[in-house]
Amino acid sequence: MAAEIAEQPAAWQRLLSEGTGAIRAAAARIAEYKPRFALFVARGTSDHAALYGKYLVEIHHGLPAGLASPSTMTIYGSTPDLRDVLVIAVSQSGGSPDLVQSVEVARRQGALTVALTNNPDSALAAAAEIHIDLLAGPELAVAATKSYTAELLALYLMLDYARGGDGAGTEELPRLGAQVLESGAALAGVAERYRFAQRLITSARGYSYPTAREAALKLMETSYLSAQAFSGADLLHGPLATIDPSVPVVTIVPEGAGGKAMLPVLARLAELRADVFGVGAAEAISGLNAGIVLPTGVPEPLSPLLEILPLQQLAFHLAIARGGDPDRPRGLNKVTETL
Repeated sequence: MAAEIAEQPAAWQRLLSEGTGAIRAAAARIAEYKPRFALFVARGTSDHAALYGKYLVEIHHGLPAGLASPSTMTIYGSTPDLRDVLVIAVSQSGGSPDLVQSVEVARRQGALTVALTNNPDSALAAAAEIHIDLLAGPELAVAATKSYTAELLALYLMLDYARGGDGAGTEELPRLGAQVLESGAALAGVAERYRFAQRLITSARGYSYPTAREAALKLMETSYLSAQAFSGADLLHGPLATIDPSVPVVTIVPEGAGGKAMLPVLARLAELRADVFGVGAAEAISGLNAGIVLPTGVPEPLSPLLEILPLQQLAFHLAIARGGDPDRPRGLNKVTETL
């Protein structure tokens, strides 16, 4: 897991250098298709990448977007009318039968289907009309890390190209990612601080909300913590009552509108004397118990690629501090096949 976390800047550079041709071709097909709606199909970690894609579609393209419930097609046999709908399937392995079947149904029902996987020979890649190879390289650790951020980058590029963009800002990501990973050396100490925690909450808003969800999943699957992710808005609507000084809170507060929207949440957490760890802008992090400051000037839609890096490192260190093996979480396999 540690090696694959460290490989991410190189994986991003590979996708930027070798994968943009296929991504541009997919984007051109999407632009020609002119979808009226976008529907994402994913599971697990890739579901969080899909949620990120949903934000991109709704904000950048001005189109409604949703996350599919595969069971409606695989268990209940639904065959929705998907004419003029863009269906994007996101999967590290491309091997889960429910995702494959969902894309097959979507294609028969008139959708333009695109699959993003790290396995070009997968069943999901074959099922979709268009496939994009994430080019992340073999990922052996059960906890997905580099495939997740490759999904984010591929989605950003594809959807940016589809609206006539040129991927501006992405060329700096490999360098900035390496910089953020270097700053994560202090996270072993943070892990010691939280090693005896039984519950943990993660929270963010906007583009960063998928980061909060992915961080919670990484902490659950590697450290066996009961970690729950809430949007900052939802946290204030009730779950805030579960927080006291014994429940750590991980917040993502980058530059931009999403980070600013989290400031009232930080104020309420301070009133509760919560133990808050943050990732994001320096001015937001300075008032917290601990945190990692992100580089400045990163466009907000690209920030999630950097935000998750220290949280992956935290999950790794916390698993070790709690006596676990982050490469072999109990009861889990690398490929989860759901029906």
